Amino acid sequence: MGQRAAFAHTLATTVPGLLTKVSCHRDDIVIWTTHEKVLGLLWYLRESPQTEFRGLMELTAVDYPTRAQRFEVVYALLSYTYNTRILVMCPLDEYTPLPSCTDIYPSANWAERELWDMFGIVVEGHPDLRRVLTDYGFDGHPLRKDFPVSGFLEAAYDSTEKRVVLQQIELAQAYRAFQFDLPWKDERHDT
Repeated sequence: MGQRAAFAHTLATTVPGLLTKVSCHRDDIVIWTTHEKVLGLLWYLRESPQTEFRGLMELTAVDYPTRAQRFEVVYALLSYTYNTRILVMCPLDEYTPLPSCTDIYPSANWAERELWDMFGIVVEGHPDLRRVLTDYGFDGHPLRKDFPVSGFLEAAYDSTEKRVVLQQIELAQAYRAFQFDLPWKDERHDT
């Protein structure tokens, strides 16, 4: 058993009530938890002398629209002391709020705002949950898989009003008809 696999096994036996699954593939340690227990797990990983995961490197989500728990929130943590990285995964449906971890990792402030803005994941207890990358009047959450690629509205300059206005997107059918033939197709070998 490798060093990381031994660490993953020790972690699973130390805090079994906080974990739902532990995986060690190559050099990656991935642990799963629930939204009710994620704060307890993050606090343990940060404060325990055996782990000391003091750095939150990334906080994001992955959207799986066909699953009952549509989102998988991903916390990428780093232990400076042990030079180890770990991923904490937390499955979440689109109606359940995620508890804020800004008290544990203050750097999560901006990332949690991105979770709200881009995915529509409500972060409960966040000190300033508002849009950060899109406009305040923006409709929808762009990183959801069911969000239309072209969006709902476009900004255009209206010369009669002498200002920029938002209007519904209108795509001509010619832009939607794609030619899927390969341009380098060799006619000599076609039958």
